[in-house]
Amino acid sequence: MSSFEKFRVWFESLGSSWGLAAQIFVIVLLTLLLDFASKKILDRLFEKLQLTPNPWDDSFVDALRSPVSLLIWILGISLAVDIVRHETHVALFEIVQPLRNVSVIFCIAWFLIRFVKRSEDNFGESHDKASIAAIAKLIRLSINISATLVALETLGFSISGVLAFGGVGGIAIGFAAKDMLANFFGGLMIHLDRPFSVGDWIRSPDRHIEGTVEEIGWRLTRIRTFDKRPLYLPNSTFTTIAVENPSRMSHRRIHETIGVRYDDADKMRAIVRDVRKMLMEHDEIDQSQTLIVAFDKFSPSSMDFFIYTFTKTTEWIKYHEVKEDVLLKVIDIVSAHGAEVAFPTSTIHVPEALRIAREEI
Repeated sequence: MSSFEKFRVWFESLGSSWGLAAQIFVIVLLTLLLDFASKKILDRLFEKLQLTPNPWDDSFVDALRSPVSLLIWILGISLAVDIVRHETHVALFEIVQPLRNVSVIFCIAWFLIRFVKRSEDNFGESHDKASIAAIAKLIRLSINISATLVALETLGFSISGVLAFGGVGGIAIGFAAKDMLANFFGGLMIHLDRPFSVGDWIRSPDRHIEGTVEEIGWRLTRIRTFDKRPLYLPNSTFTTIAVENPSRMSHRRIHETIGVRYDDADKMRAIVRDVRKMLMEHDEIDQSQTLIVAFDKFSPSSMDFFIYTFTKTTEWIKYHEVKEDVLLKVIDIVSAHGAEVAFPTSTIHVPEALRIAREEI
């Protein structure tokens, strides 16, 4: 005989209506004391575990506190009701046992969901938040489905029949909501492949899509364009288009062409040499990347040389500050050699003997 059965037999031996009331009072009192003691123990344990470097132990205890308190009251009340049922033989109390079993399943599922939530918060501090949130949603959905199936089996329903009905219904829903499923699996691929994350600047050369990712849902992804308008895209869109992610670039490129006048052709070699030297000594230019300064071509109004180099920073504002500094130094170098930056001009050559006759008035 189990300890639970011995405890119940002891209370039943008291007999009489007065004894029944006393039994219920004692059970409620013991339940209250046990709940109070468990809260104190878990609270004290949680405080101590928060001082440890491991975040999982205090998350486990924190997730356990509320479900344990509810479980204690469920078992206490069900014990009291079970004694009343045994004494009064009222048929209504027959549902207590299956309800107790379902409540225990609910408490276990509640604890697991709370633990997943706290684990999501712990992982989110050092990993991609969007992917962690997606995985946590799938785990919580699995826990809910599993708890529901176990509860149905406890209540006497056939799980095989439920699964068979779900399979047929799933096929029908799949045909009716294929676009929704395509968006769901598109969102799943985004979370698994991680071509972009929340906060990334993305754009598509296939479509006029460019902006900052604000939210990645299971059906839609919200992008904030640079004119501050929200753009909502079905996730299935990203399975058919190319997506650039400038936020993940390692460097930013400076690629500019500068024209010098034909009158300054004799100074081109020195200008190119000094510009190359300036870039090699610049603090914000990454010397490990390609660096080219070369005379490139003869244009209609200028002799052109180009700059091809990469900055260390990828920040948009700082990149333009570095680029501005480089271009201003190029102008200074050109001016220091007594040359000028060319602009479109046309030169007309006329014979020296040609004179323009001016009529005397």
